[in-house]
Amino acid sequence: MLSRIGGGEAMGFQLRARQIDHVVVVEAVGRLTFSDGHTKLRDLMHVSIGDGAKKFIFNFAQVEFIDSFGIGELARCYSIVRRAGGDAKLASVSQRVFAILALSRLDTIFDIHSSEDAALRSFAQPA
Repeated sequence: MLSRIGGGEAMGFQLRARQIDHVVVVEAVGRLTFSDGHTKLRDLMHVSIGDGAKKFIFNFAQVEFIDSFGIGELARCYSIVRRAGGDAKLASVSQRVFAILALSRLDTIFDIHSSEDAALRSFAQPA
């Protein structure tokens, strides 16, 4: 599975999804803000869950900034995934974005990993 949402726009917020084993890896690029992000991430979660996906990694290596709207979107996405019986993790979060996640306390909700590989390995470990 490979999906691209927001790929043809000027650099705002873009997503690319791919599947590794049974985990959907969502690579995000740009700024997850009200003016740039809209509901792209949430829309991708709904489509992927509708296709049967339960495990997600949001790779934020190329996310530059998140505003309060982006924080709300992440919280909504996490809730959507959990209600569907799944799990979502964050990977490769910059210090700047991590500081925003910590301020909003999302760092206590999401399992945050230093790399995509580490997040993938964590799905393989028993709960």
